[in-house]
Amino acid sequence: MGIGEAEPLDLRYQAEPGNEKSFCGGGQDAHPDHFTREIIMNFYIVDVFAESKYAGNQLAVFCGAGVAELSEAQMLMIAREINYSETTFIRSNQPREGGYDVRIFTPKKELPFAGHPTLGTAFVLQQEIINKPVEQVILNLAVGQIPVTFNYQNQVADVLWMRQKSPRFGQFLSAETLANILNLEVNEIDDRFRIQEVSTGVPFIIVPLKTLASLKKAQVKLDEYFELIETTEAKDILIFCPETYSDINDLNVRVFANSLGIPEDPATGSANGCLAGYLVNYAYFGKDAIDVKVEQGYEIDRPSLLLLKSQRKDGQIEVLVGGKVVMVAKGEFV
Repeated sequence: MGIGEAEPLDLRYQAEPGNEKSFCGGGQDAHPDHFTREIIMNFYIVDVFAESKYAGNQLAVFCGAGVAELSEAQMLMIAREINYSETTFIRSNQPREGGYDVRIFTPKKELPFAGHPTLGTAFVLQQEIINKPVEQVILNLAVGQIPVTFNYQNQVADVLWMRQKSPRFGQFLSAETLANILNLEVNEIDDRFRIQEVSTGVPFIIVPLKTLASLKKAQVKLDEYFELIETTEAKDILIFCPETYSDINDLNVRVFANSLGIPEDPATGSANGCLAGYLVNYAYFGKDAIDVKVEQGYEIDRPSLLLLKSQRKDGQIEVLVGGKVVMVAKGEFV
């Protein structure tokens, strides 16, 4: 091993005697050889906020007896190997305080919360660990407990809904600054509404645009972007407009997450939760409650559909973000 080289991480896990079952995949017996050599971690690939396979936002979910033994560095290494925007790790097949312990990693760092990983992981938990229809699955995340509610059609999970934290509204930013960063003219930003940082767990800069043409041509100037986020809590940008590709949808959204190494995200549940709170706070549709369909990912050929519900209640803004999850692949990580 040369100077400055990291010692290779050993992802192997030896099973304890009498603990020779995988806890993922319906509790099936694992082959004994898997445990005398190295543990098998099951993984699942799902598309979240997708109406069919190969759309929406990809997610890898890991579970199995070895997951609880992984260090933070090892989980980060696996997330880098998968190289999706996020990868999640189910740390136990048994609920704790009513919820399942889950950690979320990008290829760069751990996140306290993210939208599509929350829905996708809840789906895998229901399908592969709980293995029966349930009304709700709760995830224990770094931001706290996030409940995910299931709607079914013919006993098959259909739309999943997550309740996010009540939004917190941060600093305002100028139209001139964001227009410059997005390579737009100032008059392409909808000046009826403020540009503002909003957070339901992870903060985003919310930028209202007037037209789909402006949204399509937006392009982040990286130097100016990285200079801006030195002064903001939010590091990523959501832009939206009321014009859509599909007549049945209400808004079109794009999300730029260059701080995480993601030039554009195809479907962002956390950002859209912030948008839902923003829409209610500013009465964007002329009322204090919304029930809207949002399209995202069209510019990068990953069409996605997110469902947003939000309202003012008891002095706070409630936020629900929903969508469908599609199983794409499953296998063993050795």
